[in-house]
Amino acid sequence: MTIAAALREAIASLPERMDRTDAEYLLAHVLERPRAWLYAHADDELAPVLLAEFRVLQARRGAGEPVAYLTGRRGFWSLELQVTPDTLIPRPETERLVELALAFLHPGRPAAVLDLGSGSGAVALAIASERPLSLVTAVDISLAALTVAAANGRHLHLGNVIFEHGDWFSSLGGRRFDVIVSNPPYIEDGDGHLGQGDLRFEPRSALAAGPDGLDDIRLIVRDSPRHLLPGGWLLIEHGWNQGASVRELLDAAGFTEVTTEPDLEGRDRVSLGRMI
Repeated sequence: MTIAAALREAIASLPERMDRTDAEYLLAHVLERPRAWLYAHADDELAPVLLAEFRVLQARRGAGEPVAYLTGRRGFWSLELQVTPDTLIPRPETERLVELALAFLHPGRPAAVLDLGSGSGAVALAIASERPLSLVTAVDISLAALTVAAANGRHLHLGNVIFEHGDWFSSLGGRRFDVIVSNPPYIEDGDGHLGQGDLRFEPRSALAAGPDGLDDIRLIVRDSPRHLLPGGWLLIEHGWNQGASVRELLDAAGFTEVTTEPDLEGRDRVSLGRMI
């Protein structure tokens, strides 16, 4: 069977679960080639063992497993990251959190940055790659996730990131930072989306946070002032309908210049404030 025929078979056999992009990512992974290579070699014959491996992956995708977990990779910012079922899958909307944080970090000056709930290390590593003079501390309660994040840091040769095991601020003592960023759990416990799509396979503890989804955000906003330097910024990613609630929390905690920034689709995505 040729590459083109294998892709047609995959798409036709799983029309509700697999689109062409999914099929191409999986076949490129099996062949250890970039997706563009598939077009130039569409008429090449697939070795039977590779075709069998591809069919196993397409069946798993048909059962709903995320492509990122099947390939073990996901692109984020300018980075290629390892991901596993121990970590959330990095999503494009979280790049907005990185973009906003970078605006407060001068490329020519050192700074201390804290990433809470780092997961695969996506946010911490993206910031570290863009601001090599900054020292980024990445914290996560999951040792398995920290192992993945540290492996990503080594693979990317980023020496300005420290990975620490801890429950939010518990490992930090009295340390203070110029910028604190977080993409915490923010989905409501009863949200039906938790039982749909990729979310079914991602760690629930990294997704849901109480009846209104704000339990962890409340804690982060409450404790951040003790860990911010004067004039430091806190930036939190949240759900599209939580902007007003998060701004209220920031205002009540004494933050100034509180605002909510949208993602590329115009939905509330990141709320931030400054601690004087």
